[in-house]
Amino acid sequence: MNKKALLLLFSVLFCCAFASAQQKSGLQQRAEAESEKGNIASTRFLYIRAYEDYVNKGQLKQGVECGVKATGLYYKENYYEQAFNLLRRIDQSIAAQKMTDSDKSALYYLTAKERMQIYMKMRRAPGALEHLKMMESYANASGNESVKNDLLYNKAIYYYTFGQNAEGNRVFKEMADKLTASKEYDKVDEVYKTLIANGRRSNSANLVAQSYSSYMAWKDSVSAMKAADELAALKKQLADNEATIDEQSSSLTWRQAIIIGLCVLAAALAAALIIGGIVLLRFVLLTRKQKKVIKLANENNALKAKFISNISAQLEPTLQKLDKSVPEVQALLDFSSHIQTLSAIENAADEPVEMEDVQVQQFCEDMMEQIRDKVESGVVLKVNASKLTATINREYVTHILLHLLQNAAEYTPANGTIWLEYKKRGAHTHQFLVSDTGCGIPEEKREDVFKPFLEVHDLTKGDGLGLPTCKQMALRMNGDLDIDPEFTKGTRFVLELHT
Repeated sequence: MNKKALLLLFSVLFCCAFASAQQKSGLQQRAEAESEKGNIASTRFLYIRAYEDYVNKGQLKQGVECGVKATGLYYKENYYEQAFNLLRRIDQSIAAQKMTDSDKSALYYLTAKERMQIYMKMRRAPGALEHLKMMESYANASGNESVKNDLLYNKAIYYYTFGQNAEGNRVFKEMADKLTASKEYDKVDEVYKTLIANGRRSNSANLVAQSYSSYMAWKDSVSAMKAADELAALKKQLADNEATIDEQSSSLTWRQAIIIGLCVLAAALAAALIIGGIVLLRFVLLTRKQKKVIKLANENNALKAKFISNISAQLEPTLQKLDKSVPEVQALLDFSSHIQTLSAIENAADEPVEMEDVQVQQFCEDMMEQIRDKVESGVVLKVNASKLTATINREYVTHILLHLLQNAAEYTPANGTIWLEYKKRGAHTHQFLVSDTGCGIPEEKREDVFKPFLEVHDLTKGDGLGLPTCKQMALRMNGDLDIDPEFTKGTRFVLELHT
């Protein structure tokens, strides 16, 4: 084989290897698909798994990007402790990898940015400023121009969020001027829109107001620059046309046609500017109206939840006096109790959860023993747990596992199998898994089973609050409860806890 053939072969192999390295993993693609559906919990679960998978394969950059996206989905729902824990794990992964200091700095910049955004959402200016300074240090160490531009953008967001409008205007003007100088008007426009969107997501009226003010001022200035550029282009075009006309001795009619065309073009540009102004004004008015509607809806939802909880508490003494042997009465009592339990968990979201050490194997065997007389004939009950000690909230974990095992007993047919397993996933992560060989849950309904009050139920057949309550308990313990999408022989629930 000659040298040219060898070079061609090596080039093809290198290109294939590079394309493979850049390809998104199946877990990341599934996470993006779930994100488009708006399934936050499932998206977060898949992004975390994609992060772990990438890190195990040595693809740290892709892993950090997935981990950061999962972090954003945690603090989007105000799970700040879980977000900080995940960022800590990501930093440990970066530190453990062998790579250049500049590449590490670029990745540390991403985790520092997420921490700054968390503190901004929590309205803690000192914490946000501390991580903003760390971001600046990492951006300079990375030597990456795009990272430095992103730093300017986040500086502006910080200053606007905490009312430092003059500093915000200065920094944002610096970034806008860099892009405007290179005539990248569309990028500047996109940056302003992104800043406005961030203001809405963080409920920062000051940031939105300042963004609109700066955006309108920039639009006025850039309109003048665009007009000057277009006028210069038109003048050049007109001069070129006139020179061509002179050289070719064209007729006066042709000159008039060109002038008329240029006038029409100028009129069209003016009309486009007017229409753009009208559209922008309508957008501003619509945004203000939507903010009022969203605020009113949130207030109404909070009042509804409190009202339902109070009504449930007031009805319970009356229901206790009725005949509990009547299925409908017992169903109402159970529903009232479930409503109060769910409300109590949500109202205590900011309170610490008491933890204690348990012997995992004995604990799991005790759980399984409680459903032994409730399964169909021939159903095999299996416990797979080592003799370890785990730190958990016994009340919550008992409630969750017993509910999952009772569901498994109800839906597992004769001669089936039910498993209760415990797995240590890391120094600070462990899981309880409940699996069965029942009919399974359709994929399109898996996200809905964790949502309360999604549909009207026959209360004698269940009120649909069991799994939502278990989900809230898992989140209170700095964990999560999800369905394993890769288990196809029935249903597997994964209770993941972090210590």
